[in-house]
Amino acid sequence: MVTNVTNLGRSGLYDWIIQRFSAIILAAYSLCILGSFVMNPQMDYATWSALFESNAMRLFSLITLFALCAHAWIGMWTISTDYMTSLQLGKSATFFRLLFQAGCVLLIAVYLLWGIQIFWGN
Repeated sequence: MVTNVTNLGRSGLYDWIIQRFSAIILAAYSLCILGSFVMNPQMDYATWSALFESNAMRLFSLITLFALCAHAWIGMWTISTDYMTSLQLGKSATFFRLLFQAGCVLLIAVYLLWGIQIFWGN
């Protein structure tokens, strides 16, 4: 039996809502970036840099980064609990599932910290 110890929400419904809400944020951010390319067809480094120097864009990017991390974690947790079962992996399923989840957490944390440093670093 899989417990909800490692999932993000308190239940499957909360995870579903978080994943859908984060998908909306990711879509809005993608449209914002696409719109900036459409509005500036001859975009150069100076224009791109000026776009990300505004605190509004930095904040939107940070919110999107958190949404991406939440979205990725819920997806990877779901994959690990659905497909890394004792039927596929035998008696060592729990070990491999926890190892996989720990690797996902580590990678997502690295990407989150790296993204924060990129958007808010000097």
